[in-house]
Amino acid sequence: MSIDRKYDLIVTIINHGDSDIVMEAAKGAGATGGTVLTARGLGSKEAEKFFGISIQPEKEVVLIVVKKDIKKDIMHAVCNAAGLNTKASGISFSLPIDDVIGIASIEKF
Repeated sequence: MSIDRKYDLIVTIINHGDSDIVMEAAKGAGATGGTVLTARGLGSKEAEKFFGISIQPEKEVVLIVVKKDIKKDIMHAVCNAAGLNTKASGISFSLPIDDVIGIASIEKF
């Protein structure tokens, strides 16, 4: 049985303090809002030692529920503003949402 999904969740993990960059880009591409969580990144000390990778443990996770048809536009905008090659050093991925209750602001568009 196939489920016709209308929404997706965009998850973006960025350096601490850069969530405003993500939200500005997402809103510019059609998102109506999001939720920011504080997180801690875990990395291998070996990776830092051998590969010269600077691991910043303090992160923010931005969760944005969007209509499926505008997901890619929002993800591209977020990547351009806060992707790996920016100060925010962010990554984004999306997950399908089966059902949603309580997001009337998305339904207005």
